[in-house]
Parts: sequence; C-alpha cells; structure tokens
Amino acid sequence: VQLQASGGGLVQPGDSLRLSCVGSGNSFSSSTIGWFRQAPGMEREFVSAIAWIGGGTLYADSVKGRFTISRDNAKNTVYLQMNSLKPEDTALYRCYARRPRYNALSSSLSDYPYWGRGTLVTVSS
Repeated sequence: VQLQASGGGLVQPGDSLRLSCVGSGNSFSSSTIGWFRQAPGMEREFVSAIAWIGGGTLYADSVKGRFTISRDNAKNTVYLQMNSLKPEDTALYRCYARRPRYNALSSSLSDYPYWGRGTLVTVSS
C-alpha cells in the first residue's frame, strides 16, 4: 500500500482544513487507515483511524468533536476534516495503513506498517 497525504497549510485558530490520504494499489480499500501527527520536538501521536469495512472510527480525545474521518473507497481516499483548529494542532500529519483485511482500529503506531509522505498543518494567528 502506497500513501500520499495532502491538504495541509497555514490557517488561523478556529479555521478548518480537510486533509486527504490517497492510496495506490488494490489493497487500499481493504486497509484500516490511521492519521498520526508529530509536532516539532514532540513524539508522534495518534489522531484518528477508520476501519476498512463497517465504518468504525476512533479518535484521540484531543480531537474528538472537532475532527471527522471518512473514506471514499471508490476514490481510494481517506479524509480528515479538521474544524475549530487550535495552535496545538500544528504538526506534520501523515496517514498510515494497517495490513489489508485487519479491520481492528488501533491507536498504536506499531500496528501500521505502511505510510507515506505527510502534509504540514500550521495553526497560527
């Protein structure tokens, strides 16, 4: 599974952004996808994940109620809608994939063996 994230940018607090994670290969549509982020000088942290079947989702407490993850398998794309952005959301965001047909949601980076280039989100006034 090959992945590419896009949609980042510089926004002000309270603004919204939608990130996209486009996958290539036949197995993307059968892969649980997770978003992780890493701020400068900080550990990588889990943001959200969506199962490949059944529509199950998982969110970090820090983004619950503000971020929404969704997927369009026909387009091989997973989206992360980010609303009410805060300066602490500033980070490099990267999408990851679990092995195909592993439907279980996970917040552990070690469960995601595939990743691609990230996209930078900067929230600043």
